[in-house]
Amino acid sequence: MKEIIVHLTAGKGPRECRWVLAQLVRAFAREGAQCGVTCEVLEGSEELPSSLLMRVSGEDAEVFVGDRVGSILWVGDSPFRPGHRRRNWFVGVGMAPEPEAVCDFKDEDVDYQAMRASGPGGQHVNKTDSAVRAVHRPSGLVATAQEQRSQHANRKLARLKLVLMLEERRGSAMDDARHSQWSAHQHLERGNPVRTYVGSQFKLKLVR
Repeated sequence: MKEIIVHLTAGKGPRECRWVLAQLVRAFAREGAQCGVTCEVLEGSEELPSSLLMRVSGEDAEVFVGDRVGSILWVGDSPFRPGHRRRNWFVGVGMAPEPEAVCDFKDEDVDYQAMRASGPGGQHVNKTDSAVRAVHRPSGLVATAQEQRSQHANRKLARLKLVLMLEERRGSAMDDARHSQWSAHQHLERGNPVRTYVGSQFKLKLVR
C-alpha cells in the first residue's frame, strides 16, 4: 500500500480560509472513500486549523494526491462576516518535504524526548509516555507530537514537523523547484486552482 504525506495550509489567509481548510479535510475523506483511498489527519484537533499534515494511503494514493496538489478555491459567502463582499477563498495543498532531501537537516542534530500525552487530542491520544518532543539544536526549533498511537509514529511526526518549520523559516531564501512546490504556506497562488468547491455544502464544481 502506498502512503503519501501532504501539507494543507490556509497560508496567511483570514479565518474564512481556515474554515475552508477544515471543510477540505472532510471533502478529501469523502472523495478518498469513493476511490479506495484513506485520508487521515496526523495532527491537531483545532476546529479551524491554519495548517495540518494528512496521510493519504492506498493503491491510488499518488493519483489522488496528484489531482489535488496546488491551490484549492472555495467560492461562497463568508460564514463569519455576513455581507462581506469577498467570495473567493484559497487554501493550498503540497507534498510534505522528505527529511532526507533537506540539506541542512541531520537527524543527529535532533534530541528526542518521550513524554506523557496531555490535553485535547481525541480518542487516539495514548495516555502512556507515547508523546515525543523533538528539539533541533542548531536552530533551537521545537516540535511535539502526541496524536499517534505509538512513540515511534509520534517521533516520525515530530521529525516531519521540524523539517516543515525549518523550510518555512528559510522561506524566500530558497528559490529551487522543490521549495516552490510545497511552500504554499506563505504564498498561495491566487489563480488557476486545481479544484473548486462552491457553497455552504462545499460541493465540488465539475469542469465541463
